[in-house]
Amino acid sequence: MPSFSDLRNAYKLQKEAKRVKKELKNIHVEAEAQGVKVVVTAEQEVVSITIAPGVSMDALPGLLIDALNRALKKAQVVSAERMQGIMKEMGVTGAEGL
Repeated sequence: MPSFSDLRNAYKLQKEAKRVKKELKNIHVEAEAQGVKVVVTAEQEVVSITIAPGVSMDALPGLLIDALNRALKKAQVVSAERMQGIMKEMGVTGAEGL
């Protein structure tokens, strides 16, 4: 049976995780691929896609995929770094591997 201290730490961790999740919505990450610019939140939600004039319609699907994948990978890194900081702050072991 968990102790009161364990439950309190779990509650703190949950509260901090919710706070960080709110922060992640406000962090924007972008990536560009030859005239296609994608902006996503650190919570991996697409904010905007901008296509420059003159971008070939034939190349567009590949450029969109490239820009989206790169932006989402950046967002994952930002998110993991934020969560890792909280885990370390809370003294949760194994936080180094996040």
